[in-house]
Amino acid sequence: MIDNRTLYIFSFIIFLIGVYGVITNKNLLKILISVSIIETALNIFLVSTGYISGSKPPILNSGMKVISPNNINISDPLPHALVLTAIVIGVGTTAIGIGLAIKLYNHYKTLNVNRMGDKDEL
Repeated sequence: MIDNRTLYIFSFIIFLIGVYGVITNKNLLKILISVSIIETALNIFLVSTGYISGSKPPILNSGMKVISPNNINISDPLPHALVLTAIVIGVGTTAIGIGLAIKLYNHYKTLNVNRMGDKDEL
């Protein structure tokens, strides 16, 4: 089984790869992909914070008694719910970013961010 420390290091490495892509790329679509990589790294980190080795999901069937969290390891469902929300928001922002990239390409005929300011009119 993978422990939390390994997941934290893995998500940090993916985060650094995304930051490197944002800093070094001049193509707008590659920058959007790098931002998506950063979002994925943050989602992995959030999911790993709610993981407890050997824990059970917090699901109660009918007729079960509520057991104190001190007696049993129960995983925290909140980070998983936050990640689902973050995924939906990430898809929306990526779609808006791609739409803006299409509009910018139609106007400037390039996706290079260094050459987009060459045209005087907007």
